[in-house]
Amino acid sequence: QVHLVESGGGLVQAGGSLRLSCAASGSIFSTMGWYRQAPGKQRELVTSISGGGNTNYADSVKGRFTISRDNAKITVYLQMNSLKPEDTAVYYCYADLQWGGRSWGQGTQVTVSS
Repeated sequence: QVHLVESGGGLVQAGGSLRLSCAASGSIFSTMGWYRQAPGKQRELVTSISGGGNTNYADSVKGRFTISRDNAKITVYLQMNSLKPEDTAVYYCYADLQWGGRSWGQGTQVTVSS
């Protein structure tokens, strides 16, 4: 059974940093990444990383967020620096299964105060 367990959300002041983690188990995964959903808005892709380490980022987070991956631990990390109030959202980890399909984490709240 596939499990994604997220950790690291919380409350931080604008300009601060947070690091999210997402530990996966139960399958072989290809691309992993993070979406976020702010109140009243659609879920949006924040960043992703392939099994080979290729990354992409939403324009709104480029230069501030960094995704990384530990394939031995099947864990993906999201380092978020220079946080802004508009980064406030529930962040969802996802992992694409090697043979198709996508699994989601439970979500972790990130709140950035001004």
